[in-house]
Amino acid sequence: MMVSDELKMHFPTEIVQEGQVRVLAPKLSALVRQPSDYAPSRAPVFYNPIMELNRDIAVIAFQAYQRAINRRITLCEPLTSTGIRGIRFAAEIHGANGVLIGDISERAVELARYNIILNGLQHCLTVQHKDANLLLSEHAAPHRRFDVVDLDPFGSPVPYLDSAIRALRDEGLLAVTATDLAPLCGVHPKACVRKYGGKPLRTEYCHELAVRLLAGCIVAVAAKHDIGIHVVFSHSTDHYIRVYAQIAYGAKRADAAVKSLGYILHCFNCLHRESAKSPFAKDAACPECGSKMDYAGPLWLEKIFDKGFCKLMAKENMQRALRNSGKIARLLALAETEAEAPATYYVLDRISDKLALPVPAVDTMLQVLRSSGFIAVPTHFNSRGIRTNASALVVKKLLQRLAAT
Repeated sequence: MMVSDELKMHFPTEIVQEGQVRVLAPKLSALVRQPSDYAPSRAPVFYNPIMELNRDIAVIAFQAYQRAINRRITLCEPLTSTGIRGIRFAAEIHGANGVLIGDISERAVELARYNIILNGLQHCLTVQHKDANLLLSEHAAPHRRFDVVDLDPFGSPVPYLDSAIRALRDEGLLAVTATDLAPLCGVHPKACVRKYGGKPLRTEYCHELAVRLLAGCIVAVAAKHDIGIHVVFSHSTDHYIRVYAQIAYGAKRADAAVKSLGYILHCFNCLHRESAKSPFAKDAACPECGSKMDYAGPLWLEKIFDKGFCKLMAKENMQRALRNSGKIARLLALAETEAEAPATYYVLDRISDKLALPVPAVDTMLQVLRSSGFIAVPTHFNSRGIRTNASALVVKKLLQRLAAT
């Protein structure tokens, strides 16, 4: 499709359909010169079609939040690029009272303006050519704050957390994406400590630790402003993690959130793990095998899914016909199931390999654990993962018993 005379982009473009909107975006297939090229980063204006699922979930989550508080809401997306996220919020969220988007790139703002007009949303959607932190800081005063702030950067969201939290009104919702999983999953631990203030671990459940480290970082930033948080939903998908947290003003709320921080202790020898308020509060020896234990944290120890919020999201998803509705339904069903389950999960392949045993079917192991009186649920983090209150020692014994039958 040819670009209108109203907009002349000096790179190949195409019209893409997503949700209920149509936007002009970089034609990624024309920007790839060799197989190793990452097309979205080569585009003069960043656009990643793989993040459609992320955007779908955001629309559903923000709609569920709007239904829960039962009033019209304002939203801000300060890293807008093509404008597709904010445009979808304005077009698809009933009860959206106004959406403000922005970008530091003049070319991105020009493209976003074009896409706003293309979808006829000039009456409820505004775009500004500003640095994200500046845009958010200008809305930090009372009566100027937003109900929802959506941070979806390329890389770490940490540079924007402070201004995003200050731009939220009491009981507002913060949604944060982190794509820098190498630090968060322990490949670059020093970078994780620098950016997120917590030590990671390269374990089989590192993606859950990544979510908890990001949530813990949000707690620490919010607490400086006497603000507490409550995580209502999170997920790990493809190359990123995502956390949705509702904030609450007040020193007591902040203190309560800080008290929810702690550590996950892990034994790399026998795979035992446990939570603790301090990595040095007890003997560092593993209670099951006596080996030295390592730790991750400080991080968020409380729930990373709110069962009620998952139900609201599932209801909203059922009322929409999105390309990813099936995936979202499965994700929400798993999240609701694991909302009340213990932190961390066991990956059957990892334990079976350690014991040199055949890997059982997940459903079979779930049944064995449940019939032995333990909580046992699958997890969206890993298709071979199981959340259970059984210890690593018990899980290994049951696996051995299962292999012997």
